[in-house]
Amino acid sequence: MTTFVDLAAWLAAEPADAALKDVVQSVAATCAQISGVVASGALSGSLGAAGSTNVQDEEQKKLDVITNDLLSDALKACGPVAGLASEELEEVEPTGRVGGYLVTFDPLDGSSNIDVNVSVGTIFSVLPAPTDHVPAEADFLQPGRNQVAAGYAVYGPQTMLVLTLSGGVNAFTLSADGQWLLTHPDLSIKPDTAEFAINMSNQRHWADPVRRYIDGCLQGKEGPRAKNFNMRWIASMVADVHRIMMRGGIFMYPWDAREPGKPGKLRLMYEANPMGLVVERAGGRATDGAERILDIQPTKLHQRVPVVLGSANEVEVVRSEMQRG
Repeated sequence: MTTFVDLAAWLAAEPADAALKDVVQSVAATCAQISGVVASGALSGSLGAAGSTNVQDEEQKKLDVITNDLLSDALKACGPVAGLASEELEEVEPTGRVGGYLVTFDPLDGSSNIDVNVSVGTIFSVLPAPTDHVPAEADFLQPGRNQVAAGYAVYGPQTMLVLTLSGGVNAFTLSADGQWLLTHPDLSIKPDTAEFAINMSNQRHWADPVRRYIDGCLQGKEGPRAKNFNMRWIASMVADVHRIMMRGGIFMYPWDAREPGKPGKLRLMYEANPMGLVVERAGGRATDGAERILDIQPTKLHQRVPVVLGSANEVEVVRSEMQRG
């Protein structure tokens, strides 16, 4: 019988400092709790709309509010956390402490899918906090390369936690007795792929470079790419990226003409940066089409960006098309 290492034992062997490990343990414990809430669905009355909108002017689901509160409460109670920021909250929330870490999170990515029982998840990022003052919004506006840890939990047929700290990417599966067990060590994304994930219903709104790239994929062996591609789209970033972590592929959420004044749909601080770090640490690439996601200097808390990430060679094909214009 296979013996699996649990998260606590794995963290004990990590070179990261004890305070950062405490933060990761707090997030992981809360994600295990969220897994139970998500799994209860209609039985607990947690499905459906909350009757409110968030700072993004998006309709909140009941589970958006519940999961946001669970993570916020846990992080405020975690000693090394000096402040937190959520996709669901307009402003940062300092804890009153100085030093330690800042945590940003999307408490329930893909929540529009929850009522139809499609996989959703939690995304989180950990940044260093200032050591001489209680953090304000400006202290959160760090490029993604400053992240000291990042990861996501996906609530699907199995609940999994995918995590990067000092280096590499490891995935843990939640056991029936509530333990995170290391089941997928040292994840690696294959550099080449024949799968892409994009919302094809927006095709008429895409910029020419995106249209050229997808057209080339759809032409299969007879087209410029000389191979057949499959399309996958779950409409939950966590689920789409998790598939890429497991078997390769490319995920795209580019700028489109529906809202031409906005650079993209996804949020830099809560989605693009943490997923970008996870993907890069597994050997993939993450870009906005012009520059590396992790090198973007944030200018505001809820900044949006175009996102292309996944198998390194395929991301480079897309980036080259975008550079052509």
